[in-house]
Amino acid sequence: MYPCGYYFPSLVEFGPHRYLLACGADIGAAEFAIQSNGESPEMNVIAKHVVLGVAGMLILQLAVIASAQETVPPAISAPASSAPSTGKIAAAESSQSQDRFDTSVSSNGAITQPGKAGGKGDPAFGGERHPLYRLSKSDTMDVNFTFSPDFNQTLTVQPDGFVALRGAGTLFAEGRTVPEMQQAVANAYRGFLHEPEVTVTLKDFDKPYFLASGEVARPGKYELRGDLTVNEAVAIAGGFTQQARHSQVVVFRRISAYVAESHVIDLKKMLDAHDLHEDLHLQAGDFVYVPQSRISKIRRYVPTNALSWYMNPSQF
Repeated sequence: MYPCGYYFPSLVEFGPHRYLLACGADIGAAEFAIQSNGESPEMNVIAKHVVLGVAGMLILQLAVIASAQETVPPAISAPASSAPSTGKIAAAESSQSQDRFDTSVSSNGAITQPGKAGGKGDPAFGGERHPLYRLSKSDTMDVNFTFSPDFNQTLTVQPDGFVALRGAGTLFAEGRTVPEMQQAVANAYRGFLHEPEVTVTLKDFDKPYFLASGEVARPGKYELRGDLTVNEAVAIAGGFTQQARHSQVVVFRRISAYVAESHVIDLKKMLDAHDLHEDLHLQAGDFVYVPQSRISKIRRYVPTNALSWYMNPSQF
């Protein structure tokens, strides 16, 4: 027991007094107030350190847990659950390969989805693997109406790319395929014909061709009929001239409107070896160029008949 009149510090301030006088039974209450409030300088420092230490430990544990969740790889599923995913991946790959390489052909032999990558479109250089013919200037087509034969007509693509429809104005046709043209004509006549059934047939068009230039007997444009090789194309163009360089025949092949690839072919080596396995097959629009030999270029400046004058010593 503390004697009466003993002053001790209290954490609770009552008015202006910092210390509370405890006497008799009030001493226990004063001690309880000191322990519960804990606002003495020493206790305040200790409490702060304890709180900071606990908070630091909690933050460290949370950081360790978060780091462990980020670094631990996902659990590998059981074989039973992985089998369906593998099957889905295989099905997706097979579907992509089918869309990329197979051709979708209907029962009548027509391509069902032109312009797509399923055998019909080549993403490289924006070209198409099996392209449909697109109308160009001077092409002629027959338009037949199944239930309205009075509107049957023959259309010719004008130099501006338009065609004149009977009673339906003009329609832009250049660059369209035949199915696209057929749908466009049907839409043009829907204003006064109920669900017109139209059939468009290509009548006259720009036929496949190849060009031959350079040191050939007859340079020019030739129709590409059937499967032709470079040797056969040179033969059609009249063969090589005396100034031709047989070992470096160049074939230019257009891939798109702005890109063309070139192939250099050694026809002399093929003919000497009697082996035409590497003879390139032509495609529509190919340009065959036969360059001039180096000796012929020299002969242009020094005629061969003048060489005998220099090599005959009896003339001196």
